[in-house]
Amino acid sequence: MRNLLIAGLLAGGIAGMVPLLNAGATQSAAVPVSKDTQDCLFCHEDLHPGIVSAWRESRHARITPGEAIQVKGLGLKVSSTEIPEQFLNVAVGCAECHTQRSEAHSGTFDHGGYDVHTAVSPKDCATCHAQEADQFSRNLMAHARGNLVNNPLYMDLARTIEGRVARAEQKLEFTPADPLTQAESCLHCHGTELEVVGSEERDTFHGGMEFPVVTGWPNQGVGRVNTDGSLGTCGACHNRHQFSIEMARQPYTCKKCHVGPDVPAYKVYSASRHGNMFSTHGKEWDFKKVPWTVGEDFTAPTCASCHVSLLADASGNEIAPRTHQMTDRLPWRIFGLIYAHPHPISPDTSIIRNADGLPLPTNLDGTFAGDFLINASTMAERAENMQKVCRSCHGSAWVNNFWERFENTIMTTNAATLEASRIMLDIWDKGYAVNHLAGGSPFDEAMERRWSDVWLFYANNIRFASSMAGGGDYGVFADGRYHIAQAIMELNDWFARQKAMDALGNTGQPASKPSLQKAK
Repeated sequence: MRNLLIAGLLAGGIAGMVPLLNAGATQSAAVPVSKDTQDCLFCHEDLHPGIVSAWRESRHARITPGEAIQVKGLGLKVSSTEIPEQFLNVAVGCAECHTQRSEAHSGTFDHGGYDVHTAVSPKDCATCHAQEADQFSRNLMAHARGNLVNNPLYMDLARTIEGRVARAEQKLEFTPADPLTQAESCLHCHGTELEVVGSEERDTFHGGMEFPVVTGWPNQGVGRVNTDGSLGTCGACHNRHQFSIEMARQPYTCKKCHVGPDVPAYKVYSASRHGNMFSTHGKEWDFKKVPWTVGEDFTAPTCASCHVSLLADASGNEIAPRTHQMTDRLPWRIFGLIYAHPHPISPDTSIIRNADGLPLPTNLDGTFAGDFLINASTMAERAENMQKVCRSCHGSAWVNNFWERFENTIMTTNAATLEASRIMLDIWDKGYAVNHLAGGSPFDEAMERRWSDVWLFYANNIRFASSMAGGGDYGVFADGRYHIAQAIMELNDWFARQKAMDALGNTGQPASKPSLQKAK
């Protein structure tokens, strides 16, 4: 089969060179393509023209690693100090990504005489981008799947959201979602596990061929478990097969998973002054330059400029280094689980246990699980990293006062969540709802879900509005302070009515149930 492909390639007269257009390199007008990648292109140019076209537009197709590694200073994009010799002087093509490290992938299969794996992993990308792969492996995003599926409380919440609901004798029963539903709901962003479960024969241009059957595929979730055991996918932000820096810097890319209402980053950004400037002037910005020069290449931040990108001033001085460990500029974890809290020390949050033995970074009274969270010194260092980015456009007084309001918002939203949690604890203690320590779930009854609204939606929305937009309507009436106050009122009124009914003898004796605290 391999000889057939090569013969067809030569007969077809396909050149082993890729035109070098706008690549930022001047060494040659075209980039050589390896013989192995030429074999891939011979078939896939016709079978998958969209994929091949995206690759031809990529930097991978337009400059060799050997040329890229010669770049000096902040413009260097290749972080590996040693690159295998066979990759140095050819474009990074199909074979360079899909056939290397084939022995490490359980999904490797014979394809036209080549050992191919479908899902390229961060460890494959580490051949040229070692630093980025290492940083990403220490990132919460890389562990997003495990942090969800290995936490029984989070999975219980997921069961009541995406699972199948049925009514029996006036009681609702939730069963866990099937794998296909999970793959297109929570695990769409958190990541599936790619597992080879067999093989199948398909008709192809060259007749019947065997392909692996991989469950969990397709998926571009940030915490995907790959067939080589690695976590995550670079394609979550740098969409395959173009792997564009420009795309990763656009807020639309982050919008895929951060649109809300639980993590309302994009909708808040789009309504902010920064988002307004992007909408108006973004078409004039240069999203490809490395380093990214503030005031020249762009004039207002996107998600990437605050959290990831290598930023420089007009004199070429570094403002913030490139990082793929997203917490490097984040002291606070602001989406409430159940309260905002300092970021975890380990990206594997499933190991966290609060004082009550629950897999939560805080206790139900709002105090932190301190042994598992970063200390004040690390928080201050990360806050300074972020504020350096802010000060590239704003004066110190502006930044300091903005940050003071933001941290005040963390305190006030945590305080509101505490009041809601105290009411919920009273509801559980009186037996009006049944939590998981009493054989039920803390999420499958109406008032429990109303309590969840407080911290899962409303407190989050207020904090994101404070951190990104500086406040305004998204922090008040658009699932903000108005709604958090209303939810607390409803919880309190419902509890008061239940107690009044008890006093009148309308409900009988409430059962004694343990609260969502450590069982005595």
